[in-house]
Amino acid sequence: MAAGRGDDALYWRERAACLRVDPDLFFPIGVSGLTLAQVDEAKAVCGRCPVVERCLDWAMRAGQVEGVWAGTTESERRAMRRRGVQRTKDTVTTAA
Repeated sequence: MAAGRGDDALYWRERAACLRVDPDLFFPIGVSGLTLAQVDEAKAVCGRCPVVERCLDWAMRAGQVEGVWAGTTESERRAMRRRGVQRTKDTVTTAA
């Protein structure tokens, strides 16, 4: 079933590169050792995602704390919130 125009807020998820990847990959436990390799692997999936900007926008607006979203970790998103910065496709801009 195709998403209608009103479903656009959720439609982007159907195009995400992570759609058919084990969700556990994006929720590593710990901050060192093999966890770093897991974070790198998750970020690699995000790196080839056609909707990474929408994902980051959603994660920032929803206050998503845990996991890797749009190629960013919890601490990276926390730092972005503190700085009032939101990443776009090619640049970092100050949120209005």
